Amino acid sequence: MILPDSLFPLGIAHYLAGGLIIGVGVALLFLVTGLIGGASTVFSSTWSYVSSLPHFRQPRLTGSRAWRLVYAGGMLLGGALFVALAGERFVTAVPGWQLALGGFVAGFGARLANGCTSGHGICGLALLKPQSLLAVLAFLATGMLTAHAVRALGGA
Repeated sequence: MILPDSLFPLGIAHYLAGGLIIGVGVALLFLVTGLIGGASTVFSSTWSYVSSLPHFRQPRLTGSRAWRLVYAGGMLLGGALFVALAGERFVTAVPGWQLALGGFVAGFGARLANGCTSGHGICGLALLKPQSLLAVLAFLATGMLTAHAVRALGGA
């Protein structure tokens, strides 16, 4: 299948490489430790260090916070390593308020879906979890609707 250049003007090799690296990484995490490598729980488990609210005091959060911080650190280190090796930085033209709003909406959706796109889309689907399939379909549908709405309102 030949993809139009307008969809991937920089090619697909780096997307393919990134997907393979993420897939191998979460597969290794699961095979070696039995842990599921979703990213959104890192936020809640980290808050369990400083918050006494019942949600953050759940054993599943307090018992997993150490490895999740290491996991998050690995994601940050991987991104920094990529920037260092690529030799150029990515700069976006998206205004800061839109990034913040998008982060809030994505975070709210991740909590609402009881997991993020990486947790459901990569780990949950690999484990054949029906709730992950429903979450991924909802993520995709919402993303497509949002993209069409933004374009219709004059956005990029």
